[in-house]
Amino acid sequence: MGKFYITTPIYYVNAEPHVGHAYTSIAADALARYHSLKGDDVFFLTGVDEHGANIEKIAAENGVSPQQYCDQIAPAFTNLWKKLNISYNIFLRTTSDLHKRGVAKLLTSLHESGDIYKDKYEGYYCRPCESFYMDKELGEAKACPVHRLPVEWVEEENYFFALSKYENRLLDHINANPEFIQPDSRRNEILSAIESGLKDVSISRASVSWGIPLPFDPTHNIYVWIEALCNYITALDYHETGEKYRKYWPADLHLMGKEITRFHAIIWPAMLMSVDLPLPKQVFGHGWLTKDGKRISKTTGNIIDMDALIDEFGLEAFRYYMMREFSFGNDGDFRRDRFVLRYNADLANDLGNLLNRTLGLVAKHFGVVPDPSTPGEFDSEVKQAACETVNEVYSLMSRRAFDAALEAIWEFVRRVNRYVQQTQVWTLAKSEEDKRRMGTILYNSMEALRTVAVLISPFMPDTANRIRQQMGLDESFNAQGLDTVAQWGGLPSDIPIRKPEPIFPRKDTKSVQSKNADGTEDANLVSFKDFQSLDLRVAEVIAAERVPNADRLLKLRVSIGDTERQIVAGIAENYTPEDLIRKRVILVANLEPATIRGIKSQGMLLAAADGNDLAVATIEKALPAGTRVS
Repeated sequence: MGKFYITTPIYYVNAEPHVGHAYTSIAADALARYHSLKGDDVFFLTGVDEHGANIEKIAAENGVSPQQYCDQIAPAFTNLWKKLNISYNIFLRTTSDLHKRGVAKLLTSLHESGDIYKDKYEGYYCRPCESFYMDKELGEAKACPVHRLPVEWVEEENYFFALSKYENRLLDHINANPEFIQPDSRRNEILSAIESGLKDVSISRASVSWGIPLPFDPTHNIYVWIEALCNYITALDYHETGEKYRKYWPADLHLMGKEITRFHAIIWPAMLMSVDLPLPKQVFGHGWLTKDGKRISKTTGNIIDMDALIDEFGLEAFRYYMMREFSFGNDGDFRRDRFVLRYNADLANDLGNLLNRTLGLVAKHFGVVPDPSTPGEFDSEVKQAACETVNEVYSLMSRRAFDAALEAIWEFVRRVNRYVQQTQVWTLAKSEEDKRRMGTILYNSMEALRTVAVLISPFMPDTANRIRQQMGLDESFNAQGLDTVAQWGGLPSDIPIRKPEPIFPRKDTKSVQSKNADGTEDANLVSFKDFQSLDLRVAEVIAAERVPNADRLLKLRVSIGDTERQIVAGIAENYTPEDLIRKRVILVANLEPATIRGIKSQGMLLAAADGNDLAVATIEKALPAGTRVS
């Protein structure tokens, strides 16, 4: 058993929490729960950043002191984390004495290292994010790259940290440890920033009164970003080199949105180098979320209403969608129609139906978990698929590939559904011998569901427990780890099951409509201009093959005139490779490429689906490949 120390950023309390905060925290929670499944000693830190000029300004506007303002808004974060079922160990507030004592110790050590000096600062400053930017980062408009707002020129006498001194050490460390910054796109950005030259950074403000004073000059308060970065060790009783600090530091993973990666991958490691402390093992900057292809904005009303989605579909469906729909390192676009599709297809149909069907037959014919006494055809395939899925999830989670891990689990769910169909288990109650075979098939299906419950528990802990409870597993089984599904057959037979109940009632897509910010409903209308942005082409399938160990996926080679594309399509349950050769299909040709099961997919086929029934859209006449569809 190892240790796993994971952190979210401490979120700034200049406004109430939003979906971006939820996205990071759900991902961190999934990883924390996963490492607990592995048997690791997990410590999960989150919290809020409460100092700085912005807080001072907002508090004044609200007619309260900065501390009163922070005390009012901090519960909004803890309440949301409770609603999202975030399993953190500590929620740190930077106004706490624990944090202040640790900051004082670290800044004193930095000063004693000789890397702190006093000088005049001149530069561009973004007040909303309280960050300084170099001229080359702002462009001709001189606007903050994050907020797109004008920056201001600031001149004042501050204390500085000699960041430039650590330029070569940082480069050496990053190059020697390729996993230190992930994904690779963030790593390349940070390397480029360092190679272009680092400047020393200001670490104090004489003009900001709401903050923590420098221990060696109380007339200056510590710059909020420098102070905030210290939280990752101050939360571990670093001030007294306590048991938590000795046990958990260095952090195994700092998780955050990509906009703040440079602070964590450049300034924070350099500070630690300066005082001879170990560096975190990995900094991961994930992508941003948009909605319907547009930037999320309260001003325009283009927001993701978490409360409404959770009220309508449930927390578990919300957590599943957030981790399944987007590739975590890249930007992701939230679309309500995709949410509904995932809910009905993945949760209600694939998983929900498998559970209801299996337990319904067990309840009708046995009442207890049957004994697997009569092996037969397809059993070994399901057992092998279970083992392969566990190993694949293990590998994918180590790479923070949440969407791929969930897809691997659902491939297994669909394989078990096919096993039920292949064996026609519902027909096997006519004779005693057939009934024994029926019991074996149902046992295997339940053991597969137990495996699924363990694997999905980091993402959907309540769903995992509901599955196990319906299967009759007592409380001791609710804490099962990955080791319990490493080998087939851990489910005890002869235990009574409980009454099957749908865990994800199917939603009527006709009655599920999106709502505008004012509460009025629409039908997810798009403009003609948006439609014209799609490049739809006639494509001829010239080669097709199954993707190994993926029940639903086919790899296609298509021609669109002068060029060929490789496409990965989830249609293998409805089409064989031979069915598609020479067919003329419709391809979304300007879709951003995606990597599915390690295979690059350069576009998407159009298809219609009704439950398990699916039909690929084809062209009636033999139009040339590459013809524009409009």
